[in-house]
Amino acid sequence: MSIEQRLGEVRRRIRDAAESCGRDPSDITLIAVTKTHPPELMNEVIKLGITDIGENKPQEVRDKFARVLPVRWHLIGHLQTNKVKYVIDRCVMIHSVDSIRLMDEIERLAVLHDRDIDILIQINISGESSKSGIAPDELESLLIHAGGLKRTHVKGLMTIAPKAETDDPGIHFRNMQLLFEAVKKRSFANVEMRELSMGMSGDYETAVKYGATLVRVGSAIFGPRSYDVPAE
Repeated sequence: MSIEQRLGEVRRRIRDAAESCGRDPSDITLIAVTKTHPPELMNEVIKLGITDIGENKPQEVRDKFARVLPVRWHLIGHLQTNKVKYVIDRCVMIHSVDSIRLMDEIERLAVLHDRDIDILIQINISGESSKSGIAPDELESLLIHAGGLKRTHVKGLMTIAPKAETDDPGIHFRNMQLLFEAVKKRSFANVEMRELSMGMSGDYETAVKYGATLVRVGSAIFGPRSYDVPAE
């Protein structure tokens, strides 16, 4: 299949999954994950109507930004404080915030660059030691801390479910949905529970059924990765 065909299939499946549970498909944003893919391929999907792309590594945002057509960039992978400088003036949203220290560095650089940036708090909903993110019971402390930030704004939550071969992602997506809805009922300064980022190529339809507003899809659109971008 061509990229256009694969993208069309992903869009169809998102639409069908949304309609099957009474959701409006337009409430779900498809983020094309472009990890290791070259700018030429990224520009191809942008021309096909993709408005949002996601990168796992901040170095890739830095290196590819000027070679890609206008699009909304999301940093979806683990972010170290010393790499925030690569994304602060390029990304519209950082999905993987998992500490007060990282929040404070994003805020420091957002003030320095005189811009606002949206962030999501990453939750390790499955409790896997191999995954980044905070435990659900740590969330409140980060949301309270966000109230003191001026240019950094919490817009929701993000998670990565275990692979379907090892666990049922639906269980974890349901737990995320419950957590998301519970936080929405509370009032925290500078916090707007608007986005729930979950679901990747192997489980995005399930994520849609459990309330995902942002789905992060790479290989189902692009096929196998063509090369690895060298580390910094």
